[in-house]
Amino acid sequence: MEITLTAKIRIFPTEEQTVLLGETLRAYRDGCNFVSEQVFTNPSIRLMKLHQKTYPALRERFGLRSQMAQSVMKTVLARYKTAKHNGHKPTLIRFKRPEYDLVWNRDYSLRKGLFSVNTLKGRVKVPFTIKGMERYFDGTWLFGTAKLVMKKGKFFLHIPMTKGIPELKDHEIQRVVGVDLGVHFLATVYDDQGKSLFVRGRAMKERRSRFKEVRRQLQRKGTPSARRRLKRIGQRENRWMTDINHTVTKALVSRYGERTLFVLEDLTGVRDATERVWRKDRYETVSWAFYQFRQMLTYKAKQRSSKVIAVPPHYTSQTCPRCGHREKSNRSKKTHTFCCKRCSYRSNDDRIGAMNLFLKGMEYLKTGALPA
Repeated sequence: MEITLTAKIRIFPTEEQTVLLGETLRAYRDGCNFVSEQVFTNPSIRLMKLHQKTYPALRERFGLRSQMAQSVMKTVLARYKTAKHNGHKPTLIRFKRPEYDLVWNRDYSLRKGLFSVNTLKGRVKVPFTIKGMERYFDGTWLFGTAKLVMKKGKFFLHIPMTKGIPELKDHEIQRVVGVDLGVHFLATVYDDQGKSLFVRGRAMKERRSRFKEVRRQLQRKGTPSARRRLKRIGQRENRWMTDINHTVTKALVSRYGERTLFVLEDLTGVRDATERVWRKDRYETVSWAFYQFRQMLTYKAKQRSSKVIAVPPHYTSQTCPRCGHREKSNRSKKTHTFCCKRCSYRSNDDRIGAMNLFLKGMEYLKTGALPA
């Protein structure tokens, strides 16, 4: 089994190299926009025909080198293919950010502690820092097609790193952990030792409310400066949410170690379900990146020889884990409590959800099939 992660490596070009890299990024972006117009007017065009139609202009008009021109065409076709696969309506795709896709050992390589990067005027060799990324340079990871990006005058290489790891077999699993995701508690965990762990979400919910209020005020103002600030705030909130998801998933994997089965709810379509809440509470309910949390936990678990499965979320907070009785009135959303109408078992409703996910994980190990 292979795992692929993206390492974000900062490079430190000289002033002369900075100018050259900037020119290369802008020429590559402009070339992508030129090719995008050709693809939009002829959606069924193939690579060979696109090459005949755009290659001379990419070389002469935009000054791109041969490999860059080839990369531009593949980048644009891949973007349109992704948009079609995701069900987006046909529209002209614009490339706004100055970015540049580099093929390993063609457009960039690693030589004597320096990255050699192809530009409009040949290769430049630039130093870089690997602080926090040392493990990717131990010789066991394979480099993929990188993306050179410029952000606030700084240059970064986003490099996909691939490594083969042994796949964990179900019979090798030694521990099962149920993880219930929510708003009141970001994560509620129940393990095979009968112990529970709560990651409180109240402070995060309040901060999201503040983001919402600032966004509302800026949208009402509607000036160009307000729109620019609105964009910055959105990026800041996304970075904050990503950091929390990284922190929590890393802590879970470190806490439970190897050969652990993490059981989560499959929250696909959760936005449609939660749109029925009160409008004033809607943003806080739907804005958390649950899918990102699942992705991060999945790849971190793989690195530690563990596994993540997602099961249907139906009735996990309404079913008694003791007697199996299911009833909507078992759960009080207002007080976040659970009380079984049959056996009177009482607990926190999020903990009940984690317990039922744990039981579904045990069922999975017995039957080898995901619970319905």
